Amino acid sequence: MNRLLIAAVAALGISAPAAAQVSSISTPPQGSVWNTMASVMAGEVRNATEMRVVVQPYGGNAQMMQALDQQLAEFSLNDVNDVISAVEGSGEYDQPMPNLRAVARINPFPVGLYVKATSGLENVSDLSGRSVPSGWDAFPIARSHISAILAAGGLDWNDVKQVPVPELIRGSDDMASGRVDSAFFAVGGPKVAEVDASVGGVRFLKVNANEETLANIQAVRPAFYFSKVEPAPVRVGVEKPMMFVTWDNILVAGSHVSDDVVERFLAAIFDGREAIGEAYPPLRALNLETAYKAYPGLEYHPGAVSFFADRGVSLQPAE
Repeated sequence: MNRLLIAAVAALGISAPAAAQVSSISTPPQGSVWNTMASVMAGEVRNATEMRVVVQPYGGNAQMMQALDQQLAEFSLNDVNDVISAVEGSGEYDQPMPNLRAVARINPFPVGLYVKATSGLENVSDLSGRSVPSGWDAFPIARSHISAILAAGGLDWNDVKQVPVPELIRGSDDMASGRVDSAFFAVGGPKVAEVDASVGGVRFLKVNANEETLANIQAVRPAFYFSKVEPAPVRVGVEKPMMFVTWDNILVAGSHVSDDVVERFLAAIFDGREAIGEAYPPLRALNLETAYKAYPGLEYHPGAVSFFADRGVSLQPAE
């Protein structure tokens, strides 16, 4: 793993000492929502400051978090649940990563299982006896997310056929080719639009959002909740207002990042939120007033604490 991370830095065309002069954002592969979001934010930071910011794709969340913990990257975007697990060394993480720091809540992050429009499937419950992507060796965070989505449809893994896929992009490609009936992705993901165009249409499957299924998804991860998503051109596969399994997506930094770098990064994205939202509509949810939120087990970077204090924003208690 360490060799892979060092190679990733080398891929930027700079040596390890020179890498300190660049702020990199670790993300999943190109085509993922986090990669797109990071690219838009990095562009705004470059436009608004003299900071050199690059987006560096990795194979999955564990590599992304390890890059921060081992000072091979400065920032990342991730599910708050996964960051908590990484700091604790629980779930998919064998060892704690104590050098991760919360920087800001970015936006709610709805996810779902989607299918070809011609599949005849409408609800997650319709997947009983059908194939669902499983395994996720290169993107293990998807296991808990799909577990929650299935639970919101009254199913579990024993009710479906499990077809191993390594990571997000490959999973969608396998659905497009017919190898698996459904694919997992975040709402608004560019890859969903790509598959939609290649197969003649896709749609996300509906979940049952009620108190019982809320308890079921929170048994998987306590920070999951339901949110309503409205149709929009960027939200391919959302044909009408729908409820989705959702979590908070946060910006994370390594403890090695200077306070000044964190403060300048935050100032650029929040002062430029209108331009960021125009470039990628899901980021219109970026809101300074809701960006400083407490999460169990997570410590905020001192630069973020200073930034929010200067802007008069108080820490919101965990829900």
